[in-house]
Formats: sequence, structure tokens, C-alpha cells
Amino acid sequence: MNREHALASAFVDLADTLVSDYDVADLMHRLVGHTVRLLDVSEAGLLLSDQRGSLHVMASTTEQTKLLELFQIQSREGPCLDCYRTGVPLSVDDLADHAERWPTFAPVALEVGYRAVHTFPMRLREVTIGALNLFNTRPGTLSQDDGHIAQGLADVATIGLLQERAIHESVIVVAQLEGALASRVVIEQAKGVLAEQGGVDMDVAFERLRERARGANRRLADIAREVIAGEPKHVSEGTGSPL
Repeated sequence: MNREHALASAFVDLADTLVSDYDVADLMHRLVGHTVRLLDVSEAGLLLSDQRGSLHVMASTTEQTKLLELFQIQSREGPCLDCYRTGVPLSVDDLADHAERWPTFAPVALEVGYRAVHTFPMRLREVTIGALNLFNTRPGTLSQDDGHIAQGLADVATIGLLQERAIHESVIVVAQLEGALASRVVIEQAKGVLAEQGGVDMDVAFERLRERARGANRRLADIAREVIAGEPKHVSEGTGSPL
């Protein structure tokens, strides 16, 4: 599949969320997955705010990326937080040159192997609900075209979350975002259960969870609740691995 076709497929996939019902948690993971596949970046993560303005890690392409995003939130500094606060994209070509700007975050990011960060706000009109964050293991700029694509993907996902009617109905906005964040907590708990049961890392555990949800055409959070409740183990199709 050439890049043009892949790009069109990604936007169509995300646009499918503009319907009455969809899996918010899976939408966020599809967003970061499409971003890494389409752009010249190593990993991606996504931060989402609740109604109090507190940020949460909603999706990431790897467990390491998730932990780094959590560290940003806990330390209250980093390019992704700055992007969310200002609502303006931020590109850091080499974190090594910005240790003074983010004295807590930059050394940790460099230590785990990330050299560049490019972050884009998830916003609609005057509403900013999070940030899409791209990480690279080598220093360098993000091309203008890749920047436009990243922002476009973030914009489509944002519209899918809020929807036009929700912009004017704050109760619906709050319910949608809170539901997404609650689902994420359940999914993280289920990942831990599966990782311990199967003796695998968290990334593999999450892929098994997604495979089961997609195979059964069910929501990730519903499958996760079954795992936590200790209901009979499922088997991922084609792998023979217990889920």
C-alpha cells in the first residue's frame, strides 16, 4: 500500500467515528497507530483531559511511551503539556538542546532513548481536550507535510470525540470524556491481569485484548471487565494464547 492510499484509509477509518455509537478507547489507539505508520516517527502517545482539566494518558504505541507520558503529567512539565496548555503545535528537534527548558522531563526522555518530540493539540474551535504526541529516537525536524497530516488526524479524532451536538451540550461532552477515561482505567487493569497470567509484557497483553475485542466485535472495555472479573479465559484466534 503506497502512502497516499494508506493516508486515505486512515482518514476514512477515523471518520467512521462520526456516527451515533463507537468505541472511544479503540479510536484513540487507532489514532496513535495510524500516526506511527504514516509518519517518520518512532512512537506516539495521546493525552486527554477530564472536565477538571487534569490530563490522563489515553493511548500509546508502547508501554515505554505511556510511562514517559505519565512522567510528564506527574512532573508537570514537558513539550506535550506545553502544547495542551497553549493549544499550539510544538516541535522539539533535539531534546538535548532543551534541558534547561524542561530540566525534569528532558533527561528522562533522553535516557529512555527519545531525542525529538513533536506534539499537536486536539482541539475544535476554542476547545482543547488533549494532545497527540510524536516521539523520535533520533534528532531532526518533522516535515511540513507530516506536521499537517498529524494535525489533521488529531482534528478528525477530536471531532469524533466531541461531535457537533456535544459542543453545545456540555453534559454530553463531560459524559463522553469521562466515559473514555473510565474505560482506560479498566483496560489498564486488564492488561496487568493478562500480563501476569500469560507471562508476557504489557504491550503483548494489550494486543491480545484488542484481538479478542475485534474478533468478537465488542468494546475493549467490555472484554477488559470480563478479564478482571475472572471469567473463563478466551483464546486469541490463530495464536493459541490464553486471553
